Amino acid sequence: MSSNQPTLGALLRSVRSREGLTLKEMSAKSGIPVSTLSKVEHDRLTLSYDKLYLLSQRLGMRMSELFAEPSAEPSAKVTARRSIGDISTAVRVETDNYDYYYLCTELRRKRMIPVITRIRAKTLEQFGDLIHHEGEEFIFVIKGTIVVSTEFYDPVTLRKGQSIYMDSSMGHAYIAADGCDEAEVLGIMASVDEELMPALLAIHEAPARGETINVAAGSPSAPLANGKGSPNNRKRNASPGTKNAKPILS
Repeated sequence: MSSNQPTLGALLRSVRSREGLTLKEMSAKSGIPVSTLSKVEHDRLTLSYDKLYLLSQRLGMRMSELFAEPSAEPSAKVTARRSIGDISTAVRVETDNYDYYYLCTELRRKRMIPVITRIRAKTLEQFGDLIHHEGEEFIFVIKGTIVVSTEFYDPVTLRKGQSIYMDSSMGHAYIAADGCDEAEVLGIMASVDEELMPALLAIHEAPARGETINVAAGSPSAPLANGKGSPNNRKRNASPGTKNAKPILS
């Protein structure tokens, strides 16, 4: 018989929501890594009594409050947020093997990140290590043909009009298929973690040896790949010995 009792993950998420904290802020306050908190909230991990006691102390509450079931939450507030995406005003990250166009970047703390990516890498050697990040993602092929390689499945070929939806924490990579010089895809990355955008942009901080990365912002408010503001144009030569630049989608 199934139980209606909330899980530790649901209780912890409720506490964080009640306190108005992001995962990163709760991690700083509790001393528990962001990755651990995220896994607990998704019921993939539990915490020992000592960790729970420490968490309650640092949050300034009793253990009984930590485990108190949340009261019925009011209807979600209508934020009326919206953003019109246009590739001409997208934040662009350009490399030898991939070009990324981040859309709707003026909206902060988004839970969905839309990106148009142009893929020219032809081999996994050009791509480098498989990428892992929090959340899930959807990829739709706009033009050309791509090969999707993942940690637990055989590679699959996707043509124009085809798509894939998957767990982003599973290692994955996208490359242009044989006979395709450049493919174009729309990717939507989603996560309950509101720090998803900075985490995705940080992937660009490992450029290939000798490769030039050009980051261009179409609007003054768009963030840099390092999250510290945006220039109109920026080029950076990678230092020797760094790994291949990885696509955000991949």
